[in-house]
Amino acid sequence: MKNLIACCGIDCEFCDARIATVNNDNKLREKTAKQWREMYNAPSITTESINCMGCRIDGAKIAHCYECEIIKCVKTKGFNTCGECQELETCQIVGFVLQHVPGAKENLLS
Repeated sequence: MKNLIACCGIDCEFCDARIATVNNDNKLREKTAKQWREMYNAPSITTESINCMGCRIDGAKIAHCYECEIIKCVKTKGFNTCGECQELETCQIVGFVLQHVPGAKENLLS
């Protein structure tokens, strides 16, 4: 599994936050922050906070990720991703991502 697959199965290579960071694209940061605030009901996500290289590689991270229950769970269990967990199919923590992000589950299982 490549390192740009996040703990939850999102492919960071195609994530707008990572793309905005790599390209220093403030318009994309603004668009992503607005979208994520609404999608995740997270008013703390700001344009300035959209600065991330991916949760499993060195570099910038979105501050919100340090509070991410998925990342906390994966690290507590000593896994690289949720794909290593036997509870993947029934997990309430990663369930939202698996339900709303096409390809996330397949990324975790490949």
